[in-house]
Amino acid sequence: MDWKEKYKNKIKHAETALNVIKNGDRVFIGGGAAQPQTLVKLLVERGKHLMDTEIVHTLTLGVSPYTSPKFADVFRHNAFFIGENVRGAVAEGRADYTPIFLSDVPKIIKSGLMPIDIALIQVSPPDDHGFCSLGVSVDIVKSAAETADIVIAEVNRQMPRTLGDSLIHIDDIDIIVESDLPLPEWPLNKEDEVANKIGEYVATLVENGATIQTGYGNIPDAVLQSLYDKKDLGVHTEMFSDGVVDLVNKGIITCDKKTIHKGKIIASFCIGSKKLYNFVDNNPMVEFHPSDYTNDPFIISKNNKMVAINSALEIDLTGQVCADSMGYVFYSGIGGHCDFMRGATRSKGGKPIIVMPSTAKNGEVSRIVPFLSQGAGVVETRGDIHYVVTECGIAYLYGRTIRERVLELINIAHPKFRTELLKKAKELNYIYQDQLEMSLKRDVVYPKQWETQAIMKDGTLIFFRPIKPTDELLMKEFFYSLSEESIYLRFFTIVKAMPHKRLQYFSNVDYKWTMAITGFIKEKGIEKLIAVGRYGMPRNSNMAEVAFLVHDDYQGIGIGKFSLNYLIKIAKANNVKGFTAEVLPENRKMLDIFYKSGYEIKSKLEEGDYHISFDFESVNKKYKKAI
Repeated sequence: MDWKEKYKNKIKHAETALNVIKNGDRVFIGGGAAQPQTLVKLLVERGKHLMDTEIVHTLTLGVSPYTSPKFADVFRHNAFFIGENVRGAVAEGRADYTPIFLSDVPKIIKSGLMPIDIALIQVSPPDDHGFCSLGVSVDIVKSAAETADIVIAEVNRQMPRTLGDSLIHIDDIDIIVESDLPLPEWPLNKEDEVANKIGEYVATLVENGATIQTGYGNIPDAVLQSLYDKKDLGVHTEMFSDGVVDLVNKGIITCDKKTIHKGKIIASFCIGSKKLYNFVDNNPMVEFHPSDYTNDPFIISKNNKMVAINSALEIDLTGQVCADSMGYVFYSGIGGHCDFMRGATRSKGGKPIIVMPSTAKNGEVSRIVPFLSQGAGVVETRGDIHYVVTECGIAYLYGRTIRERVLELINIAHPKFRTELLKKAKELNYIYQDQLEMSLKRDVVYPKQWETQAIMKDGTLIFFRPIKPTDELLMKEFFYSLSEESIYLRFFTIVKAMPHKRLQYFSNVDYKWTMAITGFIKEKGIEKLIAVGRYGMPRNSNMAEVAFLVHDDYQGIGIGKFSLNYLIKIAKANNVKGFTAEVLPENRKMLDIFYKSGYEIKSKLEEGDYHISFDFESVNKKYKKAI
């Protein structure tokens, strides 16, 4: 008998298709947009003849009537990941939750730890060789279909035919119910200013040629929207949505630089709009694989420059991340969170990134907290966390002390919670008791607009940005790497030590009356501080005192000149009228920078050093202003 004949013989009427389900059976339901809607409705109708039936699945987009209280004695749902449609049932104790890495779910199914009696799946119509595609959801569906005692498939004419390790033959299907239903669509997200800011920050961490993993929702969509200036991105992900399609169409995602599966988007499922489902249909650029492959951290790590982007609900000041519950209430699940974070950690040039808004409940509570809520689960430990991004900035925690982590996280907390967090951190002895608050005050906002890059006359690329309180360690390393001559020219004496009590005043500014711009280069992928320019203005004056310090190895390439001109630009924006400076006579390089700045310089030799001053409105016709 050929497969076509077998296919016809396996078709059952809706009324009798699920009669094979018995009391006490464990029934698996395909997830995501591939939930077999017709079979789910038939299952509920069959419920009047059943008792003690366990239903297992991950996130589904369709209906979940089996979680209704009226079916309490008939169905008991067990969620590997808690979707919105079953969240209430889990919270009220009418359904169960199994916390597990998504990469491990196929293992517990195939090993017999969680045997499947009945698998309800949805597939595409068969091809000429009798193979159906699992379509937009392969994830854990394939392992369930391969091991279940009975496989019941809804053959939907509208299911896209996806490629990869996504096929099941008619011989491996026991019962068929045909349908012709559109797949459920994931609604497009509304414009979200906070998400957009987070997306912009994340984009600065994504290099050309990187391979990315992201999910669905406002923040993942905003991240994708921020990547339009990138080149040759790849995708290896658990799931993806419409934003990936747009980047492919724009030539941003090519997958040409991937180190494994070159030229291919690798995923285990997708949810989105009709546009997305049309895109994956018979598209050789897209391969769907089971979750024990896509989510295997060792497979993920084979992608060089792997960037994993995952959301969190809250993070404590030491770096513990909760992503699956709100206190005692389970909200979602572990899913592929740890799989991809740990895979990216082991990737050459990889970056694991946690993203979240700085606040919740319409800004009433901080998501960055002194300690996690009682009952909250730790999805990622302190040792797992590298980057944390909110709309207020980027914190880097990997290899940092508790004190450094605390300052990094307070620095990206919402300004209105920073004073409270700083106070609590001191109570817990996480940070110095005399830690300054200047840069962390409620009304102080880090001025990201003053971040810039410049190429010096020898070709050195330098990244300039306003200083942060978290730069104290870098400032310490910078100071102790300077020659005695550079220290003397800056401080007018040989300073032998720069302890915290003194150093923290250099790394804390209010970004208006006091400002400092730091210059960084990258050495072996690590930022190295090589220059600092700063000004400070007394409250009763409109003139600010300016000073510069450049590492000995980078003097003479234009850093001082650039720093002066850039600080002038910033000072003008902050209504500073002009600059003053104290310069030693032997510091000819600094004097030349001032005299050749294009401003009318006034200088006076007093008590062994030059007192320099100039108004920003003044002009020296001999020299042209740089800015």
